[in-house]
Amino acid sequence: MYLHIGKGTVLPTEDIVAIFDLDLTSQSYLTRAFLRRAEQSGQVVNAAEDIPKSFLLCEREGQRKVYLSQMAASTLLKRAESGLI
Repeated sequence: MYLHIGKGTVLPTEDIVAIFDLDLTSQSYLTRAFLRRAEQSGQVVNAAEDIPKSFLLCEREGQRKVYLSQMAASTLLKRAESGLI
């Protein structure tokens, strides 16, 4: 199954490790540091046309990627659970 996260980006649901609300999690220094390191190492993919509201941590074949999405984390979670793409 696949999950559309915005800007034409579709991810296999089995690759998704976690979905995070960007507003809530970015209050933590640790999360900000994690996102900064991921961006510096080229692991961030921006799938948001506007200000991102969530980010997804994905892993495939040992490679980690962080996807930024303009969709709310709750919307992405509902889509993933319901099987809607």
